[in-house]
Amino acid sequence: MSNLKPYFQLARPANIVTAIADILAGMTITQFIFEPSAHSAYWLILATIGLYGGGVVMNDVFDAELDAIERPERPIPSGKVSPNAAALLGISLLVMGIIAAGMFSLLSAQLALIIAALAVIYDRYAKHSAVFGPITMGLCRGGNLLLGMSVVSQSLIEWGWVALVPIAYIGAITLISQDEVHGGKRRSLYIAASLYMSVHAIQFIVAFQQGNGSMALLLIALHALLIGHPLWKAFQNPIGPNIGKAVKAGVLSLIVMNAAWCVAFGNWPIALVVLLLLPLSILLARVFAVT
Repeated sequence: MSNLKPYFQLARPANIVTAIADILAGMTITQFIFEPSAHSAYWLILATIGLYGGGVVMNDVFDAELDAIERPERPIPSGKVSPNAAALLGISLLVMGIIAAGMFSLLSAQLALIIAALAVIYDRYAKHSAVFGPITMGLCRGGNLLLGMSVVSQSLIEWGWVALVPIAYIGAITLISQDEVHGGKRRSLYIAASLYMSVHAIQFIVAFQQGNGSMALLLIALHALLIGHPLWKAFQNPIGPNIGKAVKAGVLSLIVMNAAWCVAFGNWPIALVVLLLLPLSILLARVFAVT
């Protein structure tokens, strides 16, 4: 198992759990009926595991030289995983994600292909851009929500716009993370906070329109608390470690944001299932890096 640990570190298991929450939230938004007879839809969960895992592995492949300077403890620069082995793992996971999505539908496969392409574009080209980095990473997460919504393809016409919300949210996290190593300026944190508040406002409005405003407000408030506390510390002292904690909180608490979507659309049982992913993600985050 110890020989496999570096490979798990590359794939960031705690983050993958948040991607599964995206799929469940997307399914809930479409009013999908979760039942054993609909087992084919769960290929989409395997798809997001492959897509997210492959994307973050390729991130380390492309960043190997930079990590040798800034994060020499990472699996590739430390020599625990060779660049070729890491690249093979990343590509294999991405291909697995596309194939798994295709096991459900052609539309799902097309969305998975777009997500995989965006992930590689982010890893190779966009991540170091203050503008295109957050946008590209946000599109990956928004596409992941759409992948879940593809379980009922007709729903994309009515609710596809909801994918803009995780685009804004992940854009905020990515903007913050650009200063994670060396520290940063408060300007990025202010922009991120504004995006966070916009996300919460949209969630509440949708929940209110669906007749579930008061119930969703509880989870929206919890989410705001989880991301707000470390962000406030980063405001007070925008050094690398504080910014890293704000990024980690933003990523892990995505699960709570997805649970809020489930409640907004009136599905408490699935919201509870999604919330149960949070302790799992936190546990994995203690063993494997999130950022």
